Amino acid sequence: MSSSACATVFPASCYAQCAGYEIHYMDWQPVPGVAPAGTVIAWHGLARTGRDMDALAQFLAGQGWRVICPDTLGRGLSQWSRAPREEYRLRFYARIARELFDALELQRVHWVGTSMGGAIGTVCASGLFEPSLRERIATLVLNDNAPELAAAALERIKAYAGQPPAFDTVGELEAFFRQAYRPYGWLGDDEWRKLTETSVRRLPDGRVTPHYDPAMIEQFTAHDDDYGIWPHYDALQIPVLLLRGVASDLVLGEVAQQMTTRGPGARGLLHWQEVPGCGHAPALNVAAHWQWVAQHLRRG
Repeated sequence: MSSSACATVFPASCYAQCAGYEIHYMDWQPVPGVAPAGTVIAWHGLARTGRDMDALAQFLAGQGWRVICPDTLGRGLSQWSRAPREEYRLRFYARIARELFDALELQRVHWVGTSMGGAIGTVCASGLFEPSLRERIATLVLNDNAPELAAAALERIKAYAGQPPAFDTVGELEAFFRQAYRPYGWLGDDEWRKLTETSVRRLPDGRVTPHYDPAMIEQFTAHDDDYGIWPHYDALQIPVLLLRGVASDLVLGEVAQQMTTRGPGARGLLHWQEVPGCGHAPALNVAAHWQWVAQHLRRG
């Protein structure tokens, strides 16, 4: 893909009604003149937005892929839940995904998910929550996500995600993000500014804070084992790529090793790539990350 082709890709900002809520997503269409390759769902992490997937989506669009990047319920420009305890959990997110598939008439897609987005992809592809999705997901990329997460890392997440900080200026918020998301790996100054500006909202008192509903933390406080999803992983019958940040504190090496002997791992369908220079979770913003994903999409 040439840089000029990449530069011609501009996504559409769209909305769909899913499970009674307005869900926002970015829709990246393939570069004109490139043979269509199919559709990718790229789903972000816990306290983030679909705009985190911009760099990957732009690359894949240059390869002929249509890429759909949703904002999860309670994040970004999507509505916030009216029933946080019941709806900020994987089962309800799977329902939203199924209704998004139906609204966009998506019959066969590939799924790339960072952290929470990987867990949503796992429970969707297993079909245990939404049976109709089992045959509609061709491959799955787990970007630093596993069916069992480290308890210490979960405590760290609960400590910061439920009480997002507020700052007087966007610059101060950017400084916070640079520290909090250092494990993402290398990001340029322009990328840090974009990450900040695409995930900020202003409070009634004029200060700025991350663009998500703090009540989404009830996924952990009301459902403390919502991310224990070995039954879903064991049910997977599709190629799976695990991208594990080499310094990840969320996906432990021994859990990744266990994944190689269960579910798709036992069936020879798991591919495991350690990502250097990253913890939780790789930003999917450099060429090596894109190439690993693109290669995996061809396995489906």
